[in-house]
Amino acid sequence: MRNPRAFLRPLAVGAPKPSSDVPFRPSRMIHFFDPSNEKMAAKVPDIAKKVDIILGNLEDAVKTEKKEAARQGLVDIAKATDFGDTQLWTRVNSLDSPWVLDDIITLVTEIGDKLDVIMVPKVEGAQDIHYVDRLLAQLEARAGLDRQILVHAILETAEGVANVEEIAAASPRMQGISLGPADLAASRRMKTTRVGGGHPGYIVRQDPTGEDLTVGRTTYQQDLWHYTIARMVDACAMNDILPFYGPFGDIKDVVACEDQFRNAFLLGCVGAWSLHPVQIDIAKKVFSPSPEDVAHAKRVVEAMGDGSGAVMIDGKMEDDASCKQCLVMLDLAKSLAERDADLAAAYDL
Repeated sequence: MRNPRAFLRPLAVGAPKPSSDVPFRPSRMIHFFDPSNEKMAAKVPDIAKKVDIILGNLEDAVKTEKKEAARQGLVDIAKATDFGDTQLWTRVNSLDSPWVLDDIITLVTEIGDKLDVIMVPKVEGAQDIHYVDRLLAQLEARAGLDRQILVHAILETAEGVANVEEIAAASPRMQGISLGPADLAASRRMKTTRVGGGHPGYIVRQDPTGEDLTVGRTTYQQDLWHYTIARMVDACAMNDILPFYGPFGDIKDVVACEDQFRNAFLLGCVGAWSLHPVQIDIAKKVFSPSPEDVAHAKRVVEAMGDGSGAVMIDGKMEDDASCKQCLVMLDLAKSLAERDADLAAAYDL
């Protein structure tokens, strides 16, 4: 653990100085694409205009024999595409794989000036972030970059969840953390084969009302991921980095997808992964505050003045704590409105 004065010093001679703040930009969806898939690659310039973050995936979902093609495909796409305000991310292969070193070296030296964030899978502790941190600093110096590439960790193992607080605090390069439910389920030996979302067998049941134990006992499906998301959100909040929900694998079930994304949004996540274009609009809708919520937040802040005391609005007490909640809502709305003209009109900020 570096001492506080050294924490913001470059880890390599000639590397850019770490930033003390994570730049908050609209991050409602991280849209994944396979750079080795020519059809997907051809759609990137158009999709990039519709999303907050577009991510070239080099890890899962890319066949072993296409790993090098995916890496080179991402380099070619990045060089040929003007991403405008859209962030360009990549997910490299896991740190124990034979491809990850070439992934990082190639991408930083070839397109480091365009790459905003490197997503690292299966992070299990601060040691994984420290390794990537030093390597990136060396490569940034070699490439002559004038800004740091940030790091995003995926929470995919039981060990990672146990160490999530130290992962979040491991480096000023940390941008955020995503929940990786499928690999995490396997690591925990959970008995589900779903990629994110709930499970019909994970329920609570009402108490019996009589002798017949089968009558009048309504069941309610529970959220398998509530504990992990809440813990991840707390770890991110205490370190001023950003939490994200990960993938929702049942592409056709847009209703359940929206529900799961909204749960994550209410708990504090800023966005989620989109694996298919149909999920882009779901994430955009869910992770943007409603105009009604924004209007209410404006009323509270205006009525509270300096934020002290308490006021009654529509029969509800609003005080310092609720004013802080409303300021969170307004800060998010303002940042989204700067990028989205429709939201700017709806929010009237």
